[in-house]
Amino acid sequence: MAGIGAQSAVVVPARATSVQVAGWVLRSAVAADIEVIAELRATVMRADLERLGRYDGHRVRQRLRDSFSMQHTSVIMIDNELAGCVTVRPADGRQWLEHFYLAPHHQGRGLGSAVLRTVLEGTDTHGVTVGLTVLKGSAARRLYERHGFVVENQDPIDVFMVRPPGASTAAGSRPH
Repeated sequence: MAGIGAQSAVVVPARATSVQVAGWVLRSAVAADIEVIAELRATVMRADLERLGRYDGHRVRQRLRDSFSMQHTSVIMIDNELAGCVTVRPADGRQWLEHFYLAPHHQGRGLGSAVLRTVLEGTDTHGVTVGLTVLKGSAARRLYERHGFVVENQDPIDVFMVRPPGASTAAGSRPH
């Protein structure tokens, strides 16, 4: 099974066996995914980056290419279509949730919550804190807050959030 991180031997459930839940599957990323994911990132982040006056089509794609890690990235598939991705990598004594993107036509349907719950089950099982960065004003922040993330710090562009292992979540106590 592919690990979230060697530091803590945390494992993301579902990667190795491609467990299917409500029509979606996680599979390990492969090199051929990088350009599709770079395009997905540019599409998903464009509105927020434009709002912040920071959109540069080349830069947004290149930042993904420069930091892409097959070892730590899972691709979200629905009906043999790449619906999104999520990266969870170890650094600075925690796991970092990065590159969590869903194609626009898959947003707002509970898929993000389902994938995030799956990832957090793995980190919770291993007692690992999870950190992430979200753009200021992004709707994604509400998703993270529903799953127990709290603001750790912020600057004019980014909000840095953290979730201790086992943090209570509003999402875990109500149906979707």
